[in-house]
Amino acid sequence: MKEFNSTPKVYLVGAGPGDPDLITVKAVKAIAAADIILCDRLVSPEILERYANKNTDIIYVGKECSKNASTPQSRINALIVEYASQGKTVVRLKGGDISFFSNVLDELKALKEHHLTFEIIPGITAASGAAAYAGIPLTARGYATSVRFLTYYKTEILSDAYWKELGTSEDTLVFYMSKGNLNGLVDKFLALGTSEDKKIAVIEQATTPYQKVYTSSFEDFHENLGKKDFVSPSLVVIGKVVTLHDEFSWIETPIQEGIYFKSVTNGSLVSNPQNILEYAV
Repeated sequence: MKEFNSTPKVYLVGAGPGDPDLITVKAVKAIAAADIILCDRLVSPEILERYANKNTDIIYVGKECSKNASTPQSRINALIVEYASQGKTVVRLKGGDISFFSNVLDELKALKEHHLTFEIIPGITAASGAAAYAGIPLTARGYATSVRFLTYYKTEILSDAYWKELGTSEDTLVFYMSKGNLNGLVDKFLALGTSEDKKIAVIEQATTPYQKVYTSSFEDFHENLGKKDFVSPSLVVIGKVVTLHDEFSWIETPIQEGIYFKSVTNGSLVSNPQNILEYAV
């Protein structure tokens, strides 16, 4: 078994999509060995409660752009470098997979600039977790031969030419961080003449006890779901594979309502579970 913490190092770790059981053994070992954990908002609090050492300092550096309450990436980079330069073992803990729609590149550049050793530990990304827990095989045979991971948090992020290609694509499309522009996203596909057998699913709080899955045709979306304010995080899946949800969904609708991931205020979580160092922006 590999010995963690024999030499101070930075571990860039994916914590999985929500369910605390969806974390890798290697990630657990890194968390247990950490002197400092810099933790994002979309990490199950149970992971820290289960695996973090009681003497580990946990600093929340959450981001929630919709509420303008995010720790600046430059400050996160500085904290990683500061603690690693002190000879401490640092875990930068993020929800999902470390490399999917995160600012890991900025952190990698900072580590290289300061000649600090690091290791990347992948996690189950939100797309895999949400699709599995919704009974939607992303590349089911006969429904899709490939899948694309996209985002639509800004309306100008995709060109007109790319939109035109998406409208005719048979790929499964998974949109991260797009709930704020969801009606506009649907309008784009309606304007492109999306085929009737292509459906849309919105998966709220995937893999948590509060997961909910909403499916619709594009034609009926605005009437059925257009006014709904979906809970963060919500993942959007578009394609023929969405029609498989009704047949293969294996999780019952939650009995209780709730918010699994705490909100962010001034760069820190509203409620902190244990040995926490709050960090104000």
